[in-house]
Amino acid sequence: MNIAILGTRGIPNHYGGFEQFAEYLSVGLVAKGHSVTVYNSHTHPFQEDCWNGVSIVHCYDPEDKYGTVGQFIYDLNCIKDIRRKKFDIVLQLGYTSSSIWGWLLPRKETVVTTNMDGLEWKRTKYSKNVQKFLKFAEYLGVKYSHHLISDSIGIQDYLKEKYCRDSIFIPYGANLFKNPDQKFISNYGLEVLQYNMLIARLEPENSIEMILDGVVQSNQLSFIVVGNHDTPYGEFLKEKYLKYANIRFIGSIYDIDLLNNLRHFSNLYFHGHTVGGTNPSLLEAMASQALICANDNIFNKSILKDSAFYFKNCSDVAALLQEKKANNIVKISMNEIEIVNTYSWPIIIEQY
Repeated sequence: MNIAILGTRGIPNHYGGFEQFAEYLSVGLVAKGHSVTVYNSHTHPFQEDCWNGVSIVHCYDPEDKYGTVGQFIYDLNCIKDIRRKKFDIVLQLGYTSSSIWGWLLPRKETVVTTNMDGLEWKRTKYSKNVQKFLKFAEYLGVKYSHHLISDSIGIQDYLKEKYCRDSIFIPYGANLFKNPDQKFISNYGLEVLQYNMLIARLEPENSIEMILDGVVQSNQLSFIVVGNHDTPYGEFLKEKYLKYANIRFIGSIYDIDLLNNLRHFSNLYFHGHTVGGTNPSLLEAMASQALICANDNIFNKSILKDSAFYFKNCSDVAALLQEKKANNIVKISMNEIEIVNTYSWPIIIEQY
């Protein structure tokens, strides 16, 4: 098969979940004998035309000049290139800025498959008008796709109820972390089980403020926040919690070994995501043997089940920080088994 993957800023990953997913999937499909092309932004740090056997096409991306509008132009440029080539399958990762161009996809000769991601229109960072557009974009994403993929049971149920469309449930994957090394955390002045943490985009729907309010109430161990804080909301959070010495904003980290070690040696790992399906960082936390405290919602509970603690507000967060001082081997072991049996990358790639 000749397969194109679009909808990311490109590989290797320098940004987020879809980019990381595109890394693993594309390389895995190449190993199975397929020809795979991933579309990259022309601003991506990797400027070669091949990465680990995956063909790379760089398309003009003016997001740095025009902001969000640039994403729509970038997706249009990717689709225009796709029209000039003969792909058997086009896999779209998300629909936000590509679906308005869905009518341009070569749907007669190419199978268009879309991973619908989460409920983007629920993100509180967006205005009412933007949320209305995202609902429309979601509709177009469904309309112009031959096949739909849901990364969580919650999204699968939603698509069936909202659009009467069946979708295939395929989550993201993770590799079980097997080689912890304390030197990674010592570089940050951290000690084993003497800090709590979260990894997320600093956005309201990821419960960052709720979690940090709980940290303030509990007055417990050091708490580190991993994620890009050079944003308006990040600046708000830094200013609000500046006076609390135990809260540290350490910025974005893309080194998977460092991230795995930070999660592995933490006392508690908080996952506050409330919008979307199976979040890659959640699976990685499970694979890193972190003891997880997650926002109490259907997306998180469908993955974690009984292998995590849950919170609904900052008081719950404070209580967890005060009560859960040591690793819970049972919950951690349950997550390890789930990664091996359900979420390992070979299984996910085979399902795709």
